[in-house]
Amino acid sequence: MKRREFIQNGSLGLGTLAFLRPINWQLNNKQATEYKVFISELLKTWGDGMLANQIDNPSDETTHGALMCPSCGEIHGRCMDAVLPFLYLAETTGDDKYLKAGISVFEWSKNVTSADGSWTVMPNPNSWKGISVFGGIALAETLKYHGDILPQKTKEKWTERLTAVSEYIFKTFDLTFTNINYGFTSIYALHLFGQVLNNPSYTQRSHELAKDIKNWLSEPNKLIIGEGKPSTKKSAKGLYGVDLGYNVEETINAVVQYAVEVKDEELITLLKASLEGHLEFMFPDGAWDNSWGSRQYKWSYWGSRTTDGSQIGYTLLADRNSAFGRAVYQNTMLLKSCTKDGLIHGGPHYISHGVKPCIHHTFCHAKTLASLLNENKNLELINATAKLPIETNYGIKHMPEVDVWLVSHQNWRASISSYDFVYTENSQQATGGSIGFLYHQKIGTIFTASMAKYREVEIYNQQENPDDIDFALTPRIELFEENNWFTNLYDLEAKVSHQTNKDKITVSAQVKLKNEEGKQLTNNDSNYELKYEFEKGKFSITAKKTKKGKEQQKAQLVLPIACQSEEKVTQLDAKSIQIKKKNGTLLIKSNVPLEIIKTTKSRVFNLVPGIEAVPVIAHFDESAHEIICTILVS
Repeated sequence: MKRREFIQNGSLGLGTLAFLRPINWQLNNKQATEYKVFISELLKTWGDGMLANQIDNPSDETTHGALMCPSCGEIHGRCMDAVLPFLYLAETTGDDKYLKAGISVFEWSKNVTSADGSWTVMPNPNSWKGISVFGGIALAETLKYHGDILPQKTKEKWTERLTAVSEYIFKTFDLTFTNINYGFTSIYALHLFGQVLNNPSYTQRSHELAKDIKNWLSEPNKLIIGEGKPSTKKSAKGLYGVDLGYNVEETINAVVQYAVEVKDEELITLLKASLEGHLEFMFPDGAWDNSWGSRQYKWSYWGSRTTDGSQIGYTLLADRNSAFGRAVYQNTMLLKSCTKDGLIHGGPHYISHGVKPCIHHTFCHAKTLASLLNENKNLELINATAKLPIETNYGIKHMPEVDVWLVSHQNWRASISSYDFVYTENSQQATGGSIGFLYHQKIGTIFTASMAKYREVEIYNQQENPDDIDFALTPRIELFEENNWFTNLYDLEAKVSHQTNKDKITVSAQVKLKNEEGKQLTNNDSNYELKYEFEKGKFSITAKKTKKGKEQQKAQLVLPIACQSEEKVTQLDAKSIQIKKKNGTLLIKSNVPLEIIKTTKSRVFNLVPGIEAVPVIAHFDESAHEIICTILVS
């Protein structure tokens, strides 16, 4: 499993693809749009990247055909999903290597096959079986769109395999099976299985499940709820589990595909509103702000670690809202910018920090591009001209379902979170009145939140921390008492308010410093206020203790400023730091001395969401009862 053997030129005994239809329409058709050409080329880049990591070792059936992960050093069970993009490339390029790759990777799936027809997430019979629904969709779409290029015996065998997994899903899945992404995805899966296998029982079951979709959408923004265990779990504030990454990159895609297939206009109207609600959280560079999401531990800046991409749902309904086309365009461009050597990296600074990519990102997103090209609907509507919601200067809005405030004022874009739903005890996302995202229209991302402490909540689906320190990227107040960390990042009861006028928006958060167990400082007051001010030429963050106490001098304001390794950082004087960025200069000034923490790689890095940062600290002391840091951009 740890040994990497890359695929070599050779034959599976299938001969050439002379029998294929001569299709190369995505590059030659005069009607092809720029976006179609772009994703066709990007898909081929990813296909070749996967090929370079495919194991070619026929003497070992436990590894032959699988994709070896460069970062994890092991095989991810869902790599068989790559069958769809490989066969799409085989048919559209006529190149034999993609057919061989597709057949090999799917034949490897016998190593994760269970007697009940399911697949497991790893070659371990006791590992998670829910991923069967994703493999089932990949196989069904492969047979639907590309089955005629397979050798007849292979096609028959794969059809039998689809029948087995379809029965497992038919008997096992409902909308409360586990996290809602599985239940919603099964609606499209069962419809697709019924279509490919000509089985009306599957079709009927998909219709039955679809009737309940409306009950899993929040008010007023129609966000998909249910990303918690159990899916009906509520927080102390009465909020459900919502995860933006899963919702936009997986869950909503499936039900949009279903609704479009069955031409259910009432459902399509409802899902359009849901897409619009989720789109409030896309930032101008195409990032999905999942800083606050219930499963934020898998946030990868452009989406989520093991999901398929947000392109399908937004493309299929792009004729109903022009911003959907912009969202697809911007997010795909972001994925391209995170691609190197044919593989998607899990965030924009993986490459500059020298972090290897997990191949899971690539085979999932390649599958989506293949699906998009097979659907071939509304691709001409994908463009960069429409505005995203957050690009409109609306001031401030509250998303009550997740207790997150969004700011869009002048050149500043931000989110502030006091969302109190925690997926599991060791997966704390942005909350406590903290800034989850700060973005400037000229220079881009300034702050992004991370987990309070990086933990591998899903051991098979997260990379190991590549650095010798674990440093949270979320701006915060903190202090240490006897090596116990107290910070507002663990305050699930923070109170947020705001004031706004024509020139300035002020967001205030009354917070308490707590430790990981939710306990406050003993025998000391831990009440602080964080205040964020957004003005035309500057952003300010103020931290002050609402009651003076002896712990004042130990506390500090931590500001990890997103900054790639090659960007020049200069400490101009004790109270000001300058960072030269590609499109401008960031200057941070403070009323107290600023310190840059020394690190072995000159930057701290966090896998969530794949960002490098300069860790800036401002200390409270006896003479400074509040800290005021101001950021200016020129």
